[in-house]
This record gives sequence, structure tokens and C-alpha cells, in this order.
Amino acid sequence: MVENTQDLQEGEDARPGLALRLRTQIHPLALGAVAALASVPAGVPPWQAAIGYGVFAAGLLFWPTSRRAARKRAEKKAAKSALPDFAIIETLDMPTIVFDRETQIVRQNAAARSLVGAYPERAALSARIRSPVILDLVARVVARGITESVEYSERVPSERWHEVRVAPVATAAEPGKRLFVLTFRDLTEARRMDRMRTDFVANASHELRTPLASLMGFIETMQGPARNDEAARTRFFGIMLEQAQRMARLIDDLLSLSRLEMRAHVAPEGEVDLGRTVTHVVDTLKPMAKDLGVEIALTLPAEPLVVTGDVDELIQVFSNLIENACKYGQTGRRVEVTVADTEAEGAHVTVKDFGPGIAKEHVPRLTERFYRVDVETSRAKKGTGLGLAIVKHILARHRARLVVRSTPGEGSAFTVKFGRAESGSNTKTKELYK
Repeated sequence: MVENTQDLQEGEDARPGLALRLRTQIHPLALGAVAALASVPAGVPPWQAAIGYGVFAAGLLFWPTSRRAARKRAEKKAAKSALPDFAIIETLDMPTIVFDRETQIVRQNAAARSLVGAYPERAALSARIRSPVILDLVARVVARGITESVEYSERVPSERWHEVRVAPVATAAEPGKRLFVLTFRDLTEARRMDRMRTDFVANASHELRTPLASLMGFIETMQGPARNDEAARTRFFGIMLEQAQRMARLIDDLLSLSRLEMRAHVAPEGEVDLGRTVTHVVDTLKPMAKDLGVEIALTLPAEPLVVTGDVDELIQVFSNLIENACKYGQTGRRVEVTVADTEAEGAHVTVKDFGPGIAKEHVPRLTERFYRVDVETSRAKKGTGLGLAIVKHILARHRARLVVRSTPGEGSAFTVKFGRAESGSNTKTKELYK
């Protein structure tokens, strides 16, 4: 049987030896011998021709052929390129874990260490992740080799949602050494926004339905039994006007919230004198406070206190806070408004009442939309349940914050804390309160 060159080359690695190389290089050796013999008549000394032919033959027989060396270099390069570049996953902000068929951890990035904790070397995936949903997903992908994902939620220590995805690494050199990638995509913020949107629509619909039902009821009554009752019609018209005004206030607040949300990412650029702004609000609300039997005491700093902000929106903030203090702290008969700048708290405005106060469990939810400590009292005082939500959104846009301190039976204090405006900034001062 005649062996071709390919068969012989494939047998090199299996049967190495001088005889094998001699057989594979017979033609180059013969040509070299002819060239050496031909060089003698041309004037080359025989001993030089012999030495040259010996070096040539040794190179062919005892050094790897260039083709074989090139093939080995190509194989090494292919094996190297088949290995994943783990440096890439370290740059990802998405938690990423690489594991093998035995679910032993090969690599995890910093985001994954922050989410599930650091794995010991060659630890099993289940050492940190014990959710049956995720482990079943991993088992299916390892068995089938097909990318899958699931949504996973946890309640402790806080409510969070993730889309967990497991995919095989397609560039693995050998199927037996295939790797898999586990990633977590955070859906928490999206789920919270969906829930907030759903709750908002439900609450807004409920708040609008109540005065609308009242209006429809009185209209039907005046069309029927009270058609000719002048006294009843006069009384009903007053109630209907009150309900229509309530709907108008609610719609105005909803529109204000919508506008604030659209501009939440845009920081204000004007400069506002807090003392003059609060003085303007107090002067505006004094008639209302007098009707309620409440005295408003104002304390101002000796020097102007300027912060970066939008004067219209800050007037809305302080109007809400002072009006709430007068209405809901009416029994205390006094509201103290303080504008100050201290080392401990910086520039701030505090509105303090001496009314019944707020129970501890209600304080964290005061700025939620439509949240009320006492629904009947709020409606009786013509509240929409959106005032503090508007305050929160305005302060978020101003990079300020609201601090609430309250003791049942002693009253409540609402403090708005600001950062001072930068001196020399190219901003416009808009003062509607002049």
C-alpha cells in the first residue's frame, strides 16, 4: 500500500523517529546530494561540498519542518482564542457569574460580589445562591445548552426584582469544558414605577369619582323631588360648588405633579432670597390663619440668605407647609416659621406647629400621593392628599430635602434643608414677591 504525504505527516506525532523523517524527506535529500556533487566540477572543494550537504541533511532530519511548526503555532493560537477574556466581565455593571458544567464558579465580577457575596475558589454556585427558581434554571441550561431566563423577586431585606439569564459560552474549545454565564438584570425600579403608576391611577380615579358622584346626585335631586324647592336648591348649589372646587383643586395638583415630573432632571438656575420668599408667603397666608385663630410667628436671619432655586416653586413649597401647619395644627393656636443658616444644618426653613402631632408610623408615608393620616379630617379641610407629594418633587428638583419631626400631643416640625447658592454664578434672580 502506498502512503501519501498527508498520511505520513499525520503519523509524525504518533511515530516519531529518524527513519520516518528520512522517508518523508527523501526527495529533498536526493536533490541536495545532486547539488553537492554538481558543485565539485564547478570548483568547490569536495570537503566543503560534503560539509554543506551534511548541514543541509541535518536541518531536514533533525529540525521541525516549517509546515509542522506553523501548524503547531496555529493550534496554540486557536486554543488561546477559545478561552474567554474574563477581564471583560469585570467592566460590566450587570452582576455576572461564569461557571462550568459542574456549576463550579470560574469567575464573578465586582457587581456579582456586591449582589450575592464573594465565592471561595472553585466553590459551587449553590454556596451563595439558594433560590430553587435560579438553580432549576441553571440545571436546565446545563442539560440542554439553550439560553433561558426567568424573573425572580425577593422580599428580604428589601423587595427587589431581577431578570436572571443563563447562557452557554459558544466559543468554548471543547464541549466537555463548556462554560456558562449567569447574569442579573435589575428590574426593581421599573416594577416600582409600574406599581406607582397603577396606584396613582386608582387613587386619582377614586378621588375624582367621589365629588363627581355627589354632583350627579344633587343634579338628579334638583331635577326630581327638589324641582320646586327653592331653599333646597340654594343649599344644593352651595354643596355642588364646593365639590366642583374640590375637583378643580385636585386637577390643578395633578397637573402640577405632571409638570414637576417632566422637569425633575432639570436643576433650577435662579437665586432666591429665602427670607424675602418666606415673608411673602406668610403675609399672603395671614388672613387665612386669622380666620382659623392661628398666629404665625416669623424669625428671619440678620443677613440675606440666598439659595439656588425657582422662586415660584419655593413659594408653592412654603405655602403648602405653612397652610398645613395652620389647618392641621389649629388646636395649638400658633405656628413658628424660622429661616436660618447654621453650621450643623446649613440653610434651612422650619415650619413648626403645636397641634396634635403625627404618629410615628405615618411619618415615612406623608409624601406619598393621596396618603392621609385622617381621611375625613383632610377632606373637611379641603385637602387633596397631593400637597406634600408636590413639596417632595419640588425639593428633589432643587436638590434639597424635607425632614419631618413629630411628637404626638406636642406638634410637628417640617424642615426644608438647602445647599447655599454659589457666589458669582451667572443666574437670574426672579422675585415675584417684590
